[in-house]
Amino acid sequence: MNKKDIAVSFLQLVASGKIREAYDKYVHSDFRHHNAYFKGDRESLKAAMEEAQQRNPNKALDIKMALEDGDRVAVLSHVKQNPQDRGSAVVHIFRFNGNHVVEMWDLGQQIPENMPNENGMF
Repeated sequence: MNKKDIAVSFLQLVASGKIREAYDKYVHSDFRHHNAYFKGDRESLKAAMEEAQQRNPNKALDIKMALEDGDRVAVLSHVKQNPQDRGSAVVHIFRFNGNHVVEMWDLGQQIPENMPNENGMF
């Protein structure tokens, strides 16, 4: 399995509520992340993802593209917290050591109700 496939599988498992499985399979014990709202370690982000899953059990993830370059993978997704949500465009950037994620960044932009850009977010 290449790094791009691992990143996609990780996100799909997390979105489907299989957070522990995603971490056990793909996340290195020395993992760190750059989400400003949580401590930067593996366990803090995993706990936050588990809590978010409890609040939003019907989360949907639609991956639009994934790009791999060396030890880095970037994934652009449409993420909806529930079926009524317009959602957000989210980019996850992963750094790998072998077949394990050792670092992650995530950036998102909510999809506005009315947008002047006729091309849309995707």
